Amino acid sequence: MEFLDFDNVAAVREYEAFLMERGAHFLQSTLWAGVKHRWKHQAIISRDGEGSIRATALVLIKRFPPPFKPFLYCPRGPVCDPTDHESLKDLLQGLEELAHRYHAYTCKLDPPIDETDSRAVYALRAAGLGFTPWQPDDVTIQCRNNYVLDIDGRSEEELLGSFKSKCRYNIRLANRKGVTCKVYGKERLSDFCSLMEETKERDGFDMRTEGYFARMMDSLGEHCRLYLCEYQGQALSGAICVQYGGRTTYLYGASTSVHREVMPNYLMQWEMIRWAVEGGCRIYDFGGVPHWYDPDHPNNGVYRFKTGFNGRLEIYAGEFTQVYARRYKKAMDRALEWAGYVKMI
Repeated sequence: MEFLDFDNVAAVREYEAFLMERGAHFLQSTLWAGVKHRWKHQAIISRDGEGSIRATALVLIKRFPPPFKPFLYCPRGPVCDPTDHESLKDLLQGLEELAHRYHAYTCKLDPPIDETDSRAVYALRAAGLGFTPWQPDDVTIQCRNNYVLDIDGRSEEELLGSFKSKCRYNIRLANRKGVTCKVYGKERLSDFCSLMEETKERDGFDMRTEGYFARMMDSLGEHCRLYLCEYQGQALSGAICVQYGGRTTYLYGASTSVHREVMPNYLMQWEMIRWAVEGGCRIYDFGGVPHWYDPDHPNNGVYRFKTGFNGRLEIYAGEFTQVYARRYKKAMDRALEWAGYVKMI
C-alpha cells in the first residue's frame, strides 16, 4: 500500500491511466481533488506482485470547526474488485492511516456497485464496513438511483430512433423553432448561474456558486463542458457535463420557465448525448432520479422526462461506512446535520 505523490507527474499519469482503463468515475480522479479546494485529499494505491496498480481510492478529508472531528469521504470509490481481499485490505489499511493522521471519526464510501451484486456487498461487509440496506427515506451523499443510456457501438441515428416518439418530436421541434445549443467557456457562467438561481427558487434545489463551477471547468479542463440553449437571444437552459472514463455525466442543469414550448431541454440532452458518442463513451448518465418509484412525488417529473430517452435505471447498493471513533459516531452525525455541514459535502 502506498499514497500517491500528487507532485509526481509520472505517478499521477499512471494513476489516471488506471482509472481510465477501469472505467472509473470522475469523482475518483485527481482532477476532482482540484475542484474540492477546501478539502484535503489523498489517494491510496494497492499494487500486485508485479508492481502494477490493482486498486485505488481517492479520499477527501473534510475538516470542520471545533468541536467537530474530521470526516473522510471516498466518492464513487474505491476503484477495486471488492472480492479481491488483498487489494481491499490494502485500501482499508490506507484509510485507517489517514483517519489516525487527521483524527477522523468516520469514512463514507459509495462504490458504484449494482444493488444486485451480493458478492461485492458481502465482501465489503466481511471486511468490516458498515452497511444498511436502502430505505425509501434514506439520504446519501451521491444519488443512489440514476438513469443511464447505453450508447456503446450505437450511432446517432440508432440512438435517436430508439427514443420515445414524443422525445424525438420535441428534439426536432426545438430545431425547427430555431433553438440553438452550443458549448461555451467560463465567460457564460453568469448566464448559467442566473438560470440556476431561477431553478432554485422554482424547484427548491440547492445550488453551487459561480466560483465552484469555474473551478470545475479549470480543473477538469477538456473533460468538462458548459452547454447553453438559446432562443431569440435569451438563454433558456444550461448544463454542465463531464466526460471521463467512458462515461459522459449530466451533472448540473438549470432552466427558465419562459418559452418552455420550444423544448430546449430535449435538444440540450441530445447535444450532450452526441458529445458522448463522439467521445467513444459506453454510457450517457442522466444523473439522479431519487424519486422514480413514487409517481406522486413533486420531483417525479424529472424521472418521466429522462425516460423519454429510453434508457434504464442504474441503482447502486449505497454507502458503506468505516467508523474509527465509535463512541462519537452517532452524536457527530446528528450534530453535523443539525449545523448544516452535510450540505457542504
